[in-house]
Amino acid sequence: QVQVVESGGGLVQPGGSLRLSCAASGIRSSAYAMYWYRQAPGKQRELVASITSGGSRRYADSVQGRVTISRDNTKNAVYLEMNNLKPEDTAVYYCSVGNFYWGQGTQVTVSG
Repeated sequence: QVQVVESGGGLVQPGGSLRLSCAASGIRSSAYAMYWYRQAPGKQRELVASITSGGSRRYADSVQGRVTISRDNTKNAVYLEMNNLKPEDTAVYYCSVGNFYWGQGTQVTVSG
């Protein structure tokens, strides 16, 4: 059984930082691209960042320069380091393994 679990969300002030973690079990995630998405209230889910099995990274324009995606294949994990957070970054953040398996999400709230 595949499980994907996100952690690290929380409440942070504008300009602050958070590091989200995602751990997969029951699957060799190193064979898949990994993704971070987010969904704000009343909005569609959007892709934030992705990293291929080979380590190539892509970012949404809205977060370029402020976030870094990384992965640790020895731990079946992917991370999202977010800096200079803005209120518009408030959303539930979801991790996906290959766009096949999804976690339940972790809430990020940016508010002063």
